[in-house]
Amino acid sequence: MTTLMNIGEAATAAGVSAKMIRHYEHIGLLPEAERSEAGYRLYGDREVSVLRFVRQSRHLGFSMTQIAELIGLWSDSQRTSREVKAVAQRHLDDLAEKRHEIEQMMDGLSVLMKACHGNDQAHCAILEKLSRGSLAKHQPQQKPLLKKSRTRAESSGASTSSPIDLMAWMRGVHVHHDAH
Repeated sequence: MTTLMNIGEAATAAGVSAKMIRHYEHIGLLPEAERSEAGYRLYGDREVSVLRFVRQSRHLGFSMTQIAELIGLWSDSQRTSREVKAVAQRHLDDLAEKRHEIEQMMDGLSVLMKACHGNDQAHCAILEKLSRGSLAKHQPQQKPLLKKSRTRAESSGASTSSPIDLMAWMRGVHVHHDAH
């Protein structure tokens, strides 16, 4: 006979919060709980196992859709391990892609950090490089030429062919870069 637990006991046994249990029920990862005569939710060992399964899956970064798919496979006695492994492989591939994207962001940020003197001067190479829209390591450094007044096209926000210094633009001064 299965011992039934209230939501707090089930949450403690599974290592999740009562709020998450309600959420998992709401989205269909966990079937609606049995109710006591007083209307309290009651959970058995099977539900606690599912909650642990969800917690572990979330810890590994599986999406709710993937977890639902895994739970479906877990409860399907006709499944093959190949099907389960395919879900895990797709997730691993997604994680590898995300890791690559994060490494690219870190490399770009590292370039920005190296360019910044981090001193008490107002000039900041990080802001300058971000406003240029390029983080190329060997990007030629061009000194901007300030123009005292903007043309009507520039004032209206029309696109110009040369990049602008965003901070100068925000202050109302358009910056042209030499083509050299």
